[in-house]
Amino acid sequence: MSEAPSAPVRTAGNAPAGARPSVIQLVFREKGALYAAYIPLFTDGGLFVPTTREYKLGEDIYLLLSLPDDPQRYPVAGKVAWITPVNASGGRTQGVGVRFPSDDKTRVLKIKIEEILGTSIQSAKPTQTI
Repeated sequence: MSEAPSAPVRTAGNAPAGARPSVIQLVFREKGALYAAYIPLFTDGGLFVPTTREYKLGEDIYLLLSLPDDPQRYPVAGKVAWITPVNASGGRTQGVGVRFPSDDKTRVLKIKIEEILGTSIQSAKPTQTI
């Protein structure tokens, strides 16, 4: 895995073929990067995951999520809810939108993300999401 030293988000994943979902580590070091990836339009929350791997809508994807200034890693068993293809218009980053599951543990995570983002969640600043 290669990573630019100043990259605010780090992803790493193994992509086993077959029935097992892929596992992606998603590390947010800065609130701005979390803002750019968070998807408040999904009822249960979700995140944009930059990836060059091919996914299908509805495919299971397992995230190991690290939030800014939080040593805990949060496991999330999500589903691919949208795909941003390579060479997407507007210079958008290739990747997938992962919808969080509808369970109590993930609801707590959604609240935590929204607390971190605070009022910036209402911002009109562009994001990597819809």
